[in-house]
Amino acid sequence: MELTAKSLADILRGTVEGDPGVVVTSFAKIEHGKPGALSFYANPKYEQYVYTSRSSVLLVNADFVPKQKVTPTLIRVENAYNAVAELLQYVSDQRKLYRRHRGCGCRIAFSAKIGRKVSVGSGTVIGKDCKIGDYGIIYENVTIGAGTVIGHHCIIYPGVVIYPGMKIGDNVILHANCVIGSDGFGNAPQPDGSWKKIEHLGNVVIGDYVEIGAGTTVDRAEMESTIICDGVRLDNLCQIAHNVVIGENTVMAAQCGVAGSAIIGKNCIFGGQVGIMGHIKIADNTTVGAQAGIAGPVRKSGQILLGSPAIPHMLYMRSYAKFKQAGGE
Repeated sequence: MELTAKSLADILRGTVEGDPGVVVTSFAKIEHGKPGALSFYANPKYEQYVYTSRSSVLLVNADFVPKQKVTPTLIRVENAYNAVAELLQYVSDQRKLYRRHRGCGCRIAFSAKIGRKVSVGSGTVIGKDCKIGDYGIIYENVTIGAGTVIGHHCIIYPGVVIYPGMKIGDNVILHANCVIGSDGFGNAPQPDGSWKKIEHLGNVVIGDYVEIGAGTTVDRAEMESTIICDGVRLDNLCQIAHNVVIGENTVMAAQCGVAGSAIIGKNCIFGGQVGIMGHIKIADNTTVGAQAGIAGPVRKSGQILLGSPAIPHMLYMRSYAKFKQAGGE
């Protein structure tokens, strides 16, 4: 990012108070301001930093009246907090400007079909018969297995591994080192105490506008599909086992684990490190607190669950009060 105060004001529909030619190249919190940085002031408890900040440009609300001398150039906007969000989106969009690019050492199978203005980073391998939609950005050292279909406007970050035969929708974001389509954890016990691997021949189907965090693994199904529906958000280091179905717009925080064949409804919210038992159904609009364990089906929609095994939150709070009493507190 390299923008002048005037350019920033034009983007944010604001007015400049100070040097319109001053250049910013980075963002910083107002208390950590430094030359070349842009900061913002929206919360009154941070006003003291307005007068000590070393940032080059400071976004403030239009009605802000300083009580002391202010060194940074001010850009007055209707709402400084919203303006920062808008500017972050603008900078992100500029970084994602679509262009056709082939990095050094990338390998694309002759039979693969690559859409318009797709960028492919160095060291990336795209297997035979793959189909990549228009305007995608595929970073360095990505592996996309044969026969995989990826939609339009997808972003695939470095180190992602997509096994053969996966299906990925439009506007999907896969963060670094996530794995799509590894074998599920299927093993059959044998009479001699050993285990026999159960082959997984299905795939993973990911809908539109899905985002999957760094290091997350989504296992392929045994015979049909593991399904991640439209709008799902999975945080870093989650584990989604074989044959799982996650409904539309459900979100999971980091380190959640879902065992095989669980069916999760739409618009659910799971805190970090939630564990979900296999072969159960969870109703729509369920909210589960961090580190909870879902040990059975959740049939009623809209519940808030806490604890392990998880129970409705009001029952949990009454139970917790008893736990504290039993502990002598």
